[in-house]
Amino acid sequence: MTQIICLANSWKHGERCIAGINSLKRQWIRPVSDLPDGRIPKPMRQIAGREPTLLDILDIPLAKTGPDFGFEYENLLVLPGQWRRVGQVPAGYLNKFCSREKYILHNNERYVTVNFLQSLPVEQRCTLQLVKAVEFLVQPIGVRDKGVEKWEGSLVTDCGQELTATITDPVFVRHLELGYRPQNQCLVTVSLSMPWRPDYWKKDDDPCWKLIAGVIELPNKSGNKLRIGMDDELPF
Repeated sequence: MTQIICLANSWKHGERCIAGINSLKRQWIRPVSDLPDGRIPKPMRQIAGREPTLLDILDIPLAKTGPDFGFEYENLLVLPGQWRRVGQVPAGYLNKFCSREKYILHNNERYVTVNFLQSLPVEQRCTLQLVKAVEFLVQPIGVRDKGVEKWEGSLVTDCGQELTATITDPVFVRHLELGYRPQNQCLVTVSLSMPWRPDYWKKDDDPCWKLIAGVIELPNKSGNKLRIGMDDELPF
């Protein structure tokens, strides 16, 4: 079994993308299935009928390697067996894992191209990053599948980096739909999508888009924060 702190349980083509950090190795891990895009189906990821939640400590049966789809360094193949939830960490514990890199995932654009990632040494093909947002604004930008609102977030990190990206964290989106807005600093997991060319894309190379895949609001001095709840009752 491989242990991770869950930092993303985000939408991926009707299923989910799960990702987290192994705290001993300080290493990102993205469990992937043998489906063509690696998405994690509900029967595989749910534990006693419940979704993995951000901050959960998960034991997952994983291989030593996994399909990288040509550009993702963090992927490990899920092996047969049950996932286990063995604990949870406080949000503040994650501060030490926040990135101090110059850019959020390689550049200051909203995307990274496949060719660029493939030009890097394998161990530098990072597609997951945790940042601390000291400013975080959100707005609805349309409707995704099944009538669920699509949301975009704009953030500024404690290092002064800026990013605007689509939010794919289902629990956080549900809170936004109910009127909640983040009041405090947030820990944000940024992930790269699979390659996708929008209609307006004119370049030869395929872009992977930066996504806000997980949002953890830090408590303020009074201890108030967004409660990270299970999403089993959500309609998606």
